[in-house]
Amino acid sequence: MIGINRYELMLIVNPNADEARQTEIVDRLRTDVEKSKGAVVGIDEWGKRKLAYEIDKESEGVYTVITFTAEPKTLAEVERVLSITDEVLRFKTKRLKS
Repeated sequence: MIGINRYELMLIVNPNADEARQTEIVDRLRTDVEKSKGAVVGIDEWGKRKLAYEIDKESEGVYTVITFTAEPKTLAEVERVLSITDEVLRFKTKRLKS
């Protein structure tokens, strides 16, 4: 049986996306995690920050750090959804020690 791991995900969203769309992206992530027996532990919104280099011709991004618990297959689904979401400039997931 595969166990539940703890993850931290940093999400950078296009600053031109309206606030409702940014909230929708985070809510979708929360829904995907919770429907598969995981839990969102915390959401830390860092706001708009300058990027180290341009991504898709954008020099700024809206940063959000999300800490959650989930099974590895759930993480794969979350990353798949984020990778095909147009407003997401970048994301990076790190597994935390339990």
